[in-house]
Amino acid sequence: MMRCCFSLLPVLTFTMVSCGYHVAGQGDAIPKRVQTIAIPTFSSGSNRYRLSDSLPNQIAREFTSRTRFHVVLDPAEADAVLRGTINAVSTYATIADPTSGKATTVQAAVTVSLTLTERASGKVLFSRPNLTARSYYEIATDPHQVFDESGPAFDRVSRDLARDIVSAVVENF
Repeated sequence: MMRCCFSLLPVLTFTMVSCGYHVAGQGDAIPKRVQTIAIPTFSSGSNRYRLSDSLPNQIAREFTSRTRFHVVLDPAEADAVLRGTINAVSTYATIADPTSGKATTVQAAVTVSLTLTERASGKVLFSRPNLTARSYYEIATDPHQVFDESGPAFDRVSRDLARDIVSAVVENF
């Protein structure tokens, strides 16, 4: 039995290597010539006015802390430009108090479209038409303890989206 296991080890190793298996976070789908990325304010039809500014800022932080890329402000000075559109922002009740029927938990969701384009050639390096992130927050049932949690919830959504976007761009998932 032991001999059988040892003889399968080279076959298993070869299979994992030949199928493109790699450890997450080790891929680099962006060409080496791209060293700088600009992330302009996202376009948006949403009434969440801060989101179109905060989301690119969160993405810039993620690129700076997790990748080899440098983020620059001016798209004319960047090797690549990440443009985004906030397609949808929604909030809706997910849990209601059974006695009063009032919402106690709300889901906040943001859907974006992204395109990373190499500035010199115009070549699209990455594109994602609909990427969504969600976060939940609670609503106080006592009218004297009202605190709007939607702002922190959308901040969490921005951080989650930024993490997912950077991972998707770098790994090309």
